[in-house]
Amino acid sequence: MKIGVLALQGAFREHKQAFLRLGAEVTEVRLPSHLKGLQGVIIPGGESTTMAKLMSAYGLDTALGDFYAAGGALWGTCAGAIAVSVEIVGYPEQPRLNLLDISVERNAYGRQVASFEADLQIEGLKRPFHAIFIRAPRIARIGPGIRVISRFAADPVMVTQGRLMATVFHPELSGDDRVHRYFLEKVVSKSLTQRF
Repeated sequence: MKIGVLALQGAFREHKQAFLRLGAEVTEVRLPSHLKGLQGVIIPGGESTTMAKLMSAYGLDTALGDFYAAGGALWGTCAGAIAVSVEIVGYPEQPRLNLLDISVERNAYGRQVASFEADLQIEGLKRPFHAIFIRAPRIARIGPGIRVISRFAADPVMVTQGRLMATVFHPELSGDDRVHRYFLEKVVSKSLTQRF
């Protein structure tokens, strides 16, 4: 599989290493032309406002929307989950891709000092996943087409909708590649089926 990792800021190197360990071919995406030939793209964590501005400046907001419309798969982690959402609570003016039918609250679990770790039950995984939450957004609303793959307390923290996936935690920092494998096997596979 050919996977892209948006490499404007954030933990893109850790995502890249996880996919390489799983045998995927990985491209660092900085320009719209870098999306050519990819089946899936990760939008990593970082600072959501800065990321939105950089995506707009490089034309990647439009290009990623076109990539998805053409059958590609997208996964947003943390700030990336904000980027793919249809609503950012309290920040209606913040640019976003407006694809995944969720509403998110920025920094809802607290600032950097309130970061935490938790063992999650994730659908399809036999043992718990040790998840790292850093300035994590909260999924405040899910639309009717959203599938909840994992929860922390009562809140969804990993969701899918067809060729879209979002996690509000950072799987790339755990050293456990099972969520990355899930993306390849359960989400990108839908892209491959629909495009070829």
